[in-house]
Amino acid sequence: VQLVESGGGLVQSGGSLRLSCAASGFTFRGSFRGYVMSWYRQGLGKERELVATSSNFGGTTNYADSVKGRFTISRDNANNTVYLQMNSLKPEDTAVYYCNAKRYSEDYWGQGTQVTVSS
Repeated sequence: VQLVESGGGLVQSGGSLRLSCAASGFTFRGSFRGYVMSWYRQGLGKERELVATSSNFGGTTNYADSVKGRFTISRDNANNTVYLQMNSLKPEDTAVYYCNAKRYSEDYWGQGTQVTVSS
């Protein structure tokens, strides 16, 4: 399974960005819906942290306290894509954002996309 993130960039404080993560390489058609999809981020000199999760089969979503009410994770199972809509961005949201797919013992990561929020 390969994950490719896109949509990062430079934005002013208070602005918005939408990240996309396109997944490919599944053995069976329709397998994507069985994966728990998450977005993580890692700021400079900081540990990687979980930002948002979409459960398999799209049942539930969860968010870090720091992004609740500002970020929204969604998934398009027909097109094997997960999104992260980020609104009201703050300088502290600056980080490399990574897409992650998990199912049983499988654990896949994308290469990351840089988000920089200027004050």
